[in-house]
Amino acid sequence: MRLSRGLVPTLKETPAEAQITSHRLMLRAGLVRQTSAGIYAWLPLGYRVLRNIERIVREEQDAAGAQELLMPTIQPAELWRESGRYEDYGKEMLRIRDRHEREMLYGPTNEEMITDLMRQSVKSYRELPQILYHIQWKFRDEVRPRFGVMRGREFLMKDAYSFDLDYAGAVVSYRKMMLAYMRTFQRLGLKAIPMVADTGPIGGDLSHEFIILAPTGESQVYYNAAFEEIDYSSDAFSHASAEDLQRFFGLMTSQYAATDEKHDIDAWGKVAPDRRREGRGIEVGHIFYFGTKYSEPMGFRVAGPDGKPAAAEMGSYGIGVSRLVGAVIEASHDADGIVWPDSVAPFKAALLNLKRGDAACDAICEDVCARLGADHVLYDDRDERAGVKFADADLMGHPWQIVVGPRGAANGRVELKRRAGGQREELSVEDALARVG
Repeated sequence: MRLSRGLVPTLKETPAEAQITSHRLMLRAGLVRQTSAGIYAWLPLGYRVLRNIERIVREEQDAAGAQELLMPTIQPAELWRESGRYEDYGKEMLRIRDRHEREMLYGPTNEEMITDLMRQSVKSYRELPQILYHIQWKFRDEVRPRFGVMRGREFLMKDAYSFDLDYAGAVVSYRKMMLAYMRTFQRLGLKAIPMVADTGPIGGDLSHEFIILAPTGESQVYYNAAFEEIDYSSDAFSHASAEDLQRFFGLMTSQYAATDEKHDIDAWGKVAPDRRREGRGIEVGHIFYFGTKYSEPMGFRVAGPDGKPAAAEMGSYGIGVSRLVGAVIEASHDADGIVWPDSVAPFKAALLNLKRGDAACDAICEDVCARLGADHVLYDDRDERAGVKFADADLMGHPWQIVVGPRGAANGRVELKRRAGGQREELSVEDALARVG
């Protein structure tokens, strides 16, 4: 992609409404623009990041055996009345009427709809277990939307729902999703800690929120250093093995981890001082077992092995996909701008032509673009000063910068800069391309 032809409206000054780092940098780097309170348009660079995160989330859900579908954003109010949630949900729910005066709503979540779909289709225990998910835009009418995409009214979310015949099966599904989440966050370049969350009237201990570490996080968190040492992508744990999942869950729940709201001074004191970690954190996901909370009132029952009908045991599993864009920036930035992890960056490299019109510079740049491919390099071919190009490249945060100047170009060499850490090397074009990959 050529920057001279792209919609990448970078800003030198920070907009007054931006209160946190991610909001400031997303506006300044031209990732998003606000269209109304808490609602954002995703511009080309921001949308590329959003799709990269969505892809990783999808791949890990598929690997865990979840099936993707797509449910409507507009839901009939009668489903929510069946579950008893319609009147209880509050003003965050956008309630509407169609032209025939039927009561509808813009779905903030999908427990009722997925339960309705399952009760229409699944009749026997032989058709369970099932885990279904989709990645969909949702709307919650926050009274005070703020912090950019971190707390907007419209947001992209992955929500999954599990259905099992009994509690033992529901526990296995829950553990599968926990493993999928930890692998997802690791692939996104994030340190994530699962922390026990409130289960409300359901009770039990099957509710976890996932906190990623970021200096500007909203909560204070305390955890054992063991979480930083686990490679979740290893073959040590398999989604297909109940024993592996039990061992994994034991590892996740045996180490101390708590937000300031649940911090236990006595338990914390039992953690070796050199293993204690604390900092700020941002919630980016939540998994929750809720049993028959929806299947019972909505009449979703399946015939068990004995022929008797039983209400399906359910759980729900959410990841804030659009929220993760802001969270990654909160966790990975410096004074000059965003520092994207390789896995989610909009482009692998920014290509800076410091003297457009110079034959050698132009030739090398065209060669680099052709060999990396338009989908992997953002070519800054603008007629701008070198300082402007350097500043914008740092602001946008692509993992690599390939700098082409007339002196080096004359000798077939370029400068390669790693955005994370700022290391610079002068290399041949071949070596630079090999490094970028």
